[in-house]
Amino acid sequence: MATSKPLISPAVLLQHIAVLILPAVAAAAESPNPATSYPHFQHLNVKEEVDGTKTHPSKLNQNLELSYNDSDDGHQKAGKESRLRLKLKLIHRDKLSTGSNFSDHSRRFSLRISRDVKRVAALVRSLSSGGASNPGGGVGLNNYEAEAFGSEVISGMDQGSGEFFVRIGVGSPPRSQYMVIDSGSDIVWVQCQPCNQCYRQSDPIFNPSESSSFVGVSCSSYVCHRLDNSGCHSGRCGYEVQYSDGSYTKGTFALETLTIGTTEVRDVAIGCGHENRGMFVGAAGLLGLGGGSTSFVGQLGGQTGGAFGYCLVSRGADTTGSLVFGREAIPVGAAWVPLVRNPRAPNFYYIGLSGLGVGGIRVPVPEYIFQSTDTGGDRGAVMDTGTAVTRLPTVAYEAFRDAFVAQTASLPRAPGVSIFDTCYNLAGFVSVRVPTVSFYFSEGPILTLPARNFLVPVDEIGMFCFAFAPSPSGFSIVGNIQQEGIQISIDGANGFIGFGPNIC
Repeated sequence: MATSKPLISPAVLLQHIAVLILPAVAAAAESPNPATSYPHFQHLNVKEEVDGTKTHPSKLNQNLELSYNDSDDGHQKAGKESRLRLKLKLIHRDKLSTGSNFSDHSRRFSLRISRDVKRVAALVRSLSSGGASNPGGGVGLNNYEAEAFGSEVISGMDQGSGEFFVRIGVGSPPRSQYMVIDSGSDIVWVQCQPCNQCYRQSDPIFNPSESSSFVGVSCSSYVCHRLDNSGCHSGRCGYEVQYSDGSYTKGTFALETLTIGTTEVRDVAIGCGHENRGMFVGAAGLLGLGGGSTSFVGQLGGQTGGAFGYCLVSRGADTTGSLVFGREAIPVGAAWVPLVRNPRAPNFYYIGLSGLGVGGIRVPVPEYIFQSTDTGGDRGAVMDTGTAVTRLPTVAYEAFRDAFVAQTASLPRAPGVSIFDTCYNLAGFVSVRVPTVSFYFSEGPILTLPARNFLVPVDEIGMFCFAFAPSPSGFSIVGNIQQEGIQISIDGANGFIGFGPNIC
């Protein structure tokens, strides 16, 4: 990821930049449209995608280093006024060992989608209610359950533990823990001893009595009052997050040191969960990256300039992704889109989606279909790392799908699978020519997706499906399949989200 600071303001960039993010095979695509500077068609490498479903990961290693060392002096301590740049490696769930069922891509994919449906249903309910049902500073909105959008990824475990992992140190001395990132959550929490009720995780459960930096938060403190659902237990602030499937985490709220690489971030408010139940298997807890004040991003505040960026590693790729905090994470040359503020759900990253394109032609869908209102309502478009498949309002999805089907009439069709109604039998093909798929934004930029981000394999033979689905409401949710491999920057302080300029 480029790390130099932008020399041109986002407002100026919006006037000049259209986004082009295509895979290497796109070099063989048709001549670009001079009006939009991106091709109408690209090529999907079918053989490569099918081979990627058969990748066998290495065993999960508890000593695996998932942090980059970016400090100049080998050791930093983050004070209130210091400016930080923190960088973590993101590990895709398929890189972690899974047990006997890992090689069955069809089953893994089916489980992932069925759990994704549950997550979306809970997400839509919470967005529709404007956060009224959120008892946990943002997490409760999301039906957050690592299993809800993961697969069987931990050796010896019965359930999955999340889609994208980071590894951080908790406490002093730091105890390494796997955490699942969630851009729609506003709290950081880990399972803690003494554990009255805990699910299984891959690392030893954190024991706060062994940490010299653990400090419980008093009931009268400002930190405690920032929680939407706090309580008081023996003079200490308590928290509780209830999830829609009956899963929950509850315990004490505290200040603790988190270590990223060799950098210590002190006085981070975290939930120390003594009672935890549900589908969080494998990961020790959650690193909330939402826009609210209690998320990890919100707590870093001025130390990182209110900015962070990420690249979600592509499926089957033999690499890691990245998660970077700090103004230096903002690259020059990104196409910037204003974040849309929704006071009823401030932890979510709403974007000004205005339309969809197929093969260089804008789909005839009214722009208001995607727009949110000042009071929230049941519309708007949210970027979410925890949702797998992008959801679109039914009227928009059907027009979008029909446009894609019309331009892929030469490809052999296959029956629908799960939530997907548009599938193709590409067995025997090495590559196929497909129309480009694009997102249009209200301020001008166009994001053109790599072919592998909208036609995904659902088995090991060659069945591919159009990776979009109708939303159960008027909300649009841009999921992580569509975000994979694209450099994404969020400048929360100035209210922009950037795409590109690089792939990753």
